[in-house]
Amino acid sequence: MYALGTFADGERTFAGVVAEERVLPVDGTTRELLADWDRSQERLAAVAAGDGDWRDLASLRVLAPVEPVHVLQSGANYRRHVLDIILAEERQRGTMDDDEARAMGERIMDERAATGEPYVFLGAPGAMCGAFDDVLLPAVGEQHDWELELACVLGPDGTIAGYTIANDLTTRDLVYRPDLKAIGSDWLRAKNAPTFLPVGPWIVPAAFVADPMALQITLRLNGDVMQDESTSDMIFDVERLRAYTTARVAVVAGDLLLTGSPAGNGMHHRRFLRPGDVMECEITGLGAQRNRCVASE
Repeated sequence: MYALGTFADGERTFAGVVAEERVLPVDGTTRELLADWDRSQERLAAVAAGDGDWRDLASLRVLAPVEPVHVLQSGANYRRHVLDIILAEERQRGTMDDDEARAMGERIMDERAATGEPYVFLGAPGAMCGAFDDVLLPAVGEQHDWELELACVLGPDGTIAGYTIANDLTTRDLVYRPDLKAIGSDWLRAKNAPTFLPVGPWIVPAAFVADPMALQITLRLNGDVMQDESTSDMIFDVERLRAYTTARVAVVAGDLLLTGSPAGNGMHHRRFLRPGDVMECEITGLGAQRNRCVASE
């Protein structure tokens, strides 16, 4: 088993095969390798099994593993997360008790899954940073929130070449525009600040992920578990999201498809990110992230 990533050693940036805490540089960028994925997999497997100038992973800077043209982001795609939102809204309205609201929420999600379609929007690649980089908390807005997600890395013709980890941060108090109520959410200003999308540490080929719908997503904030959910809680599964987005966007190899965030965001816990906080994120078999939050100048 191996993974594919992008690294820097102080002198150059390069793509590399990752195996057993070692990295072996390979020719081409990760996006170029993904564009010819069938051949690349054969070559990378041979590289991973052979000798060469392997580098110690700890001696390298781990960058975001790929440079996508499109970052496609799914919203409201986990049942328990959506149910928490519905319950909170109904408690505020006071029109029904929790059991009634929960039953209504379950009916809404069942109907969406059966006859509805995913909610997907575009993010900015410029928001990306590496899995161990600092996250800069902007001075504008106060409710900076985490959203750990399984990310699909697309290959040729919109296929799924592999998977990685993405933490899609959001400044909650910038989401809605009171001056443009009819328009609703403003994802540009709420989600796309520099470093607001830690990605990686690397790409695990889809061939090594037996079931993407049976992975555990866990985020710890300063050691405390905040998100801990299985991808099986998705309303629209990975394949349905892939088919929906690739039918509507001219994707290219190396693009990212984020599959939505499970329950346990800061909004739920009434606790948002502050300078000095450390987020530790992991998804089964895909590695881990560790990002420290610092105030943006």
